[in-house]
Amino acid sequence: MIPALLAIFSCQLAGEAIARALSLPLPGPVLGMVLMVLALVLSPRLAALVQPVAQGILSHMSLLFVPAGAGVVGHIATLGADGVPVFLALLGSTVLAIAAGALTFAGVARLIGSRDDD
Repeated sequence: MIPALLAIFSCQLAGEAIARALSLPLPGPVLGMVLMVLALVLSPRLAALVQPVAQGILSHMSLLFVPAGAGVVGHIATLGADGVPVFLALLGSTVLAIAAGALTFAGVARLIGSRDDD
């Protein structure tokens, strides 16, 4: 478990260091995930090492949303004052995300030659 966590956190640290050193407009953890994916593709042994720990973390993913929920509750007065714009932003971004996903799916299906009867 410790070697797997070390690999995960090392990729995150490397991503953060690279993003800050090069002043990239990309968050360090995102760059770390890209590094981790590359490492997992290049090393099946690393993938086998990290898989059980990653599955354990993913099975408790809902715990990671508790701080965000507590932040919303802590700023409920601000949220109430700007409720309509926040609601419209959430609604608009949800619709745009669904549309982008559908268009991407349709584009990929067209590229790979998928037919409607498949």
